[in-house]
Amino acid sequence: MSGNSEKNKTNAMAFYDLMFNKCKPREAVERYAGEVYIQHNPHVADGKEAFIDYFERMAKEFPGKVTHFKRAIAEGDYVVLHCHQLWPGSEDYAGIDIFGFDDAGKIAEHWDVLQTISGESKNENGLF
Repeated sequence: MSGNSEKNKTNAMAFYDLMFNKCKPREAVERYAGEVYIQHNPHVADGKEAFIDYFERMAKEFPGKVTHFKRAIAEGDYVVLHCHQLWPGSEDYAGIDIFGFDDAGKIAEHWDVLQTISGESKNENGLF
């Protein structure tokens, strides 16, 4: 276990910002990913190159896409980011991303859960 929750939280947010907001997934992987990158999102193939290919394509298909961090929670080797994803010309999402870190403090695994923002709600509390 890397055991540095706060550093992992900072690095997960920097990784996400670089790959999603700044559209530099290769640089994000080179800086923050470990030797192995295990992907659990069924829309993205496993491994670092597949991740890079996917987000390079998303940058071209959705220019101006952006995510806003609402919460970041770290415990041990895991970081959870609660994000508001804005996809111009498509649906927006409330997302939960979970990153697992290796012993060197690098991102080694990713899970996510996405909820489409519909604009309809049975309460006034909001998604964030």
